[in-house]
Amino acid sequence: MKRTQETLVVRSGLNVDQQHGSVVPPIYLSTTYNFLDFNQPRKHDYGRRSNPGRDEVQQVLAALEAGHAAVLTGSGMAAIHLICTVLLTPDDLLVAPKDCYGGSYRLFDSQQKRGAYKVLFIDQHDPQQLSTALALKPKVILIESPSNPLLRIVDIVSIAQQAHNVGTIVIADNTFLSPYVQQPLLLGADVVVHSCTKYLNGHSDVIAGVVITKHADLADEFAWWANNIGVTAAPFDSYLLLRGLRTLPLRMVQAQQNALDIVNFLKQQPKIKKLYHPSLPEHPGHEIAKKQQRGFGAMISFELGGGETEIRQFISALSLFTLAESLGGVESLISHTATMTHAAMSKEARHAAGISDSLLRISVGIEDSKDLIADLAHALQLIA
Repeated sequence: MKRTQETLVVRSGLNVDQQHGSVVPPIYLSTTYNFLDFNQPRKHDYGRRSNPGRDEVQQVLAALEAGHAAVLTGSGMAAIHLICTVLLTPDDLLVAPKDCYGGSYRLFDSQQKRGAYKVLFIDQHDPQQLSTALALKPKVILIESPSNPLLRIVDIVSIAQQAHNVGTIVIADNTFLSPYVQQPLLLGADVVVHSCTKYLNGHSDVIAGVVITKHADLADEFAWWANNIGVTAAPFDSYLLLRGLRTLPLRMVQAQQNALDIVNFLKQQPKIKKLYHPSLPEHPGHEIAKKQQRGFGAMISFELGGGETEIRQFISALSLFTLAESLGGVESLISHTATMTHAAMSKEARHAAGISDSLLRISVGIEDSKDLIADLAHALQLIA
């Protein structure tokens, strides 16, 4: 019987303990498992290759994304690196958005310099740039929608169709929305990647990543290479991730509503020079977001009037938004893009991507939106 995501995340892994009847699945910390007999291994033989708890969370993540299988890794960057290790050789080309997450940009740029593969950063919203890039028949194209940090939206269905026409594998980073809000595999992507550290866990206490695919052959390769290079996630992290997933739908509903409330407040503030959120009718990709997403997400970016002094004053005056990197937790965070999440990019690369030095990004949590708005209003009033 097919279950909704709301039911799936709550019920997954419950009542699997046959020894004591515990409702919550136990944590298997053992690194090794005895063989039944000579040359007769059990389902699990060594913790790096597989773990009962990790198996459980991989199954629910694959189901949430409508995928065939998932591989849980030690971080989101490990997940992206795993994909590149499996799919790319030195002669292969990877096409990535020029405004992608700073950590992804750093990985791709450094690996290209080492000769691991070739990279082309483009504006995926420019039909000519996209067409020119795909004419090169890249092995892989990476999509971020919404992008980090400008929340740009691309038409996943359209890009996937164009990419598949030239034999290109489509990877979608779905970290900013979670499978509750968007399911890229159903829109045409071949592989989905997440930093599970963010919305999937939702409590800022786990570092993990996941690779999910709808293709059985790719799933086998990802699993084999994850074990081979040792990037699989730890048992306790798998347990915490499964626990966090149980409230994913509730958290996403509340965080998205809070974000809408805050957007409605910020768009009326004269000290906000530019506001980025897909819910805004003038936001590029607004109509596409309405079509391919279940909501507009809980990430907001904006450019603050003034310079570094004003930015410092604003951030220092906040009490409910913590100055920190990362996103997707129950608590609200704020970050200065140029000096934090995208500091790995050169100033020239940031500006080419449209990332200004006055850009701030907030991850809206599940606190009362009235309190969050009051905090922002107080900080804005104190700016000189």
